[in-house]
Amino acid sequence: MKLVTIHESGLGVKLENAVLDITKALSVYPEEGIPTDVMAVIGHAESAIPQIERYVERVLEASKGDQTAYLLEESQVKYGPCVTRPGKMICVGLNYRKHAEETNAPIPAYPILFNKFNNTLAAQGDDIPLPTRVTSQVDYEAELVIVIGKQAKYVSKEAALDHVFGYCNVNDLSARDLQMRTHQWLLGKSCDKFSPLGPYLVTADEVGDPNQLTISCTVNGETRQLSNTSDMIFHCNEIVSYISQHMTLYPGDIILTGTPEGVVLGKPVDERVYLKDGDVVTIEIEKLGALTNRMVDEQV
Repeated sequence: MKLVTIHESGLGVKLENAVLDITKALSVYPEEGIPTDVMAVIGHAESAIPQIERYVERVLEASKGDQTAYLLEESQVKYGPCVTRPGKMICVGLNYRKHAEETNAPIPAYPILFNKFNNTLAAQGDDIPLPTRVTSQVDYEAELVIVIGKQAKYVSKEAALDHVFGYCNVNDLSARDLQMRTHQWLLGKSCDKFSPLGPYLVTADEVGDPNQLTISCTVNGETRQLSNTSDMIFHCNEIVSYISQHMTLYPGDIILTGTPEGVVLGKPVDERVYLKDGDVVTIEIEKLGALTNRMVDEQV
């Protein structure tokens, strides 16, 4: 199932050619217990997903052709972040072999972890402010996000993916001059709206092996990154297991799993052209749809 967040409405379900607005559908076809918030689904997937599936079938069958109030064309949807209130935003740095090589970094022996905060959340279609007062080096990073669905502590690699609800796209935007100012990367990663997330949150059963997905980034239609999640140094099950050895993961926590080669930072210094006002960046991962955002100079 592909779940979406509809701005000012709540939960939606991506169908083949449309998005079903659950909140609006419930006003026409009421039913007790149907969740209208994506976080409630993430935390109760085993009961909530079958319930939503049955409800969607009921609505589509009952509504016949009269579906305009709650069945939306995607162009009509104002998205919110597909995970609205993550408890933790954990990031893995230098997790693709070719990306480590392009930045002349050694292959890490352990996952390099850092974090972002909820102020960085943005959605499909949002304009992303470039904080030009403090940085001139904003870079794109196409990444796969793991969304935790079950509490995880001391889980094995073999059992780790059983604790995953699903996956989505993120652009882990990075202000390189701020990132490299100190040994801690946090400042360059945590500017406002530096983690557009979406458009869909896709359940794990639809994705299958998360380390066999094509991943790409385009800027103004030009392909900048094109790789496969199989190039990860630490695969998704290893990441979840490793983090769970050190902290408890809860439903709704998200893990950004690193970016492949092709970032601006990986180019020779005289060839680096960082993101600027008007640039349109699209992150696309196989089975997860495409996440598109326009960069704009921050208005202060």
